[in-house]
Amino acid sequence: MNKTTITAIGAIIVLGAVIWFARPDSPDATDSGPPSVLSGALAAEESSFDFGAISMAGGNVARTLTIKNTGESPITITKVYTSCMCTTATLKIGERTVGPFGMPGHGLVPRIDEALEPKEEARVEVVFDPAAHGPAGVGRIERLVFIENSAGKPLELKISATVTP
Repeated sequence: MNKTTITAIGAIIVLGAVIWFARPDSPDATDSGPPSVLSGALAAEESSFDFGAISMAGGNVARTLTIKNTGESPITITKVYTSCMCTTATLKIGERTVGPFGMPGHGLVPRIDEALEPKEEARVEVVFDPAAHGPAGVGRIERLVFIENSAGKPLELKISATVTP
């Protein structure tokens, strides 16, 4: 065999190994179903809200959305952040208030490590500034609030509105 053939075979073996180890894990045959009964699960009573038509001249609008640990074990909320600098979110668990938090890249989005006990609720106050983008911000908008947590995938809350001058 010549050097080119050996190099090609080696490259194929390395590529095959990379693909093999990068594949997603297959479900375990002993898996008895979703662990939501035993572990925490974060859910929202209302995961989206439409403000309808709002005016830039009217100033900020706010909506408080309720989230709940629907599982049987505590959840740690690790981060809260928004999809745009025109939107902030403040987390309220009992008497504790943490935030406001904005968009990553437009300030620090710190790790907060706030515990939410089983069946405990928290409130997320979402504030949208319709004038933040100036005249270019007129029209239909959708913004997201992301709540990273120890239960898995971040919970997403959505607000929407039609912004008028």
